[in-house]
Amino acid sequence: MRAAVYRGPGDIAVEEVADPVIEQPTDAVVRVVAAGLCGSDLSTYRGQKDVPPGSRIGHEMVGTVTEVGAEVTGVRVGDWVLVPFRYSCGTCGFCLDGLPSSCPRGGFWSREVVDGGQGELVRVPFADGTLLKAYPDGSAPDPDLVASLLTLTDVMGTGYHAALSAEVTEGATAVVVGDGAVGLCAVVASRLLGAERVLVLGSNHPARTRTARELGADEVVTERGEAASARVAELTGGLGAPSVLECVGTAESFSTALDVVAPGGTVGWVGLPLGVELDMSRLFFHNITLAGGVAPVRTYMPLLLSEVLSGRIDPGVVFTDRLGLGQVAEAYRMLDARETVKPLIDPTS
Repeated sequence: MRAAVYRGPGDIAVEEVADPVIEQPTDAVVRVVAAGLCGSDLSTYRGQKDVPPGSRIGHEMVGTVTEVGAEVTGVRVGDWVLVPFRYSCGTCGFCLDGLPSSCPRGGFWSREVVDGGQGELVRVPFADGTLLKAYPDGSAPDPDLVASLLTLTDVMGTGYHAALSAEVTEGATAVVVGDGAVGLCAVVASRLLGAERVLVLGSNHPARTRTARELGADEVVTERGEAASARVAELTGGLGAPSVLECVGTAESFSTALDVVAPGGTVGWVGLPLGVELDMSRLFFHNITLAGGVAPVRTYMPLLLSEVLSGRIDPGVVFTDRLGLGQVAEAYRMLDARETVKPLIDPTS
């Protein structure tokens, strides 16, 4: 089969690799019909992670089951499924408590298992705990829904985690730090939880600004640093916002999040931290709560799935380009150069 392989900083290529096979009776094999490129993939692409050359890449995928192990009962061959960015057993205490992201037997694609999502096939450990069917009968969704369903495997669930962690409530003002795919999905999540006003701290990027407004942002602040904080103060009567969703993970974005949160407010933190050093006194003296972390997207998937299927949310608009698997190197270049908000990869082409 073909799969995207990391060969070194700035070098992603499609290579022929061995097809995955059932290794444990709880495994399934899924043929990928759509995969996403994620901002966290860029840290690998840029050489910022300790990833050895030759590793597969990608962790956002949906597809159809082609094979199941002897102990798999929740899915069968032919089922159309969503595959979250982390697999989990579904039966341990953490999974049962809604925290599959901390499952001790779970893991991440292309780390604890060799397969990555940007390829034609993947072996899925703990298929019953990991996979979610789009429909109870396993049927395929309308093609127009595929992009939105793909977001549920990572960015929409992560944006929702940011909103829940930031304690977004009915009628509240929420500030989303970041206008990447996670930040844009955090706008959707804030509206879903009833936020009356959503401000986005983003970049002077027309496609991102347009998408943010389409998804429900009232205001997009393009200033950075102190200027951004001053603008939020102006927009909130000098008070700041009770709920701030940090969706970037840099030292600057995190500092800005702490600047714009109101005293007694909460920062929901989901941006993968790179170079963040936290000054605890900023939290202490203003009674600021910090919550979040790795999103337990498998827990959120059933709820968000129903919202997509009902037509209430359409987060798939964050995918601004669609390319074939053979164009994956170009997709990474475009994402790295900010020429696209988020590319969708079709492994069948």
